[in-house]
Amino acid sequence: MRLKKNIAISETGFIFNPSTGDSFTLNPIGIEILSFIENEKKYEEISDAILEKYDVDTITFEKNYYDFIQMLKNNHLLENE
Repeated sequence: MRLKKNIAISETGFIFNPSTGDSFTLNPIGIEILSFIENEKKYEEISDAILEKYDVDTITFEKNYYDFIQMLKNNHLLENE
């Protein structure tokens, strides 16, 4: 899974899609997960890192992670696989 090359991301979590003109803002955990995705980390690596760092259970993380990924897909921020 990869973010499209033309997507602009600021360090503060502001995302701009020049293809659609849409912009989004991520919270700190969203920024962290997106950074993992950009570095081509696998789900297991992302899950392990987040579960170790934050007070969240596996089921809650999994649901929120896949919701986040679906949001990225719905807003055309990921390259087609």
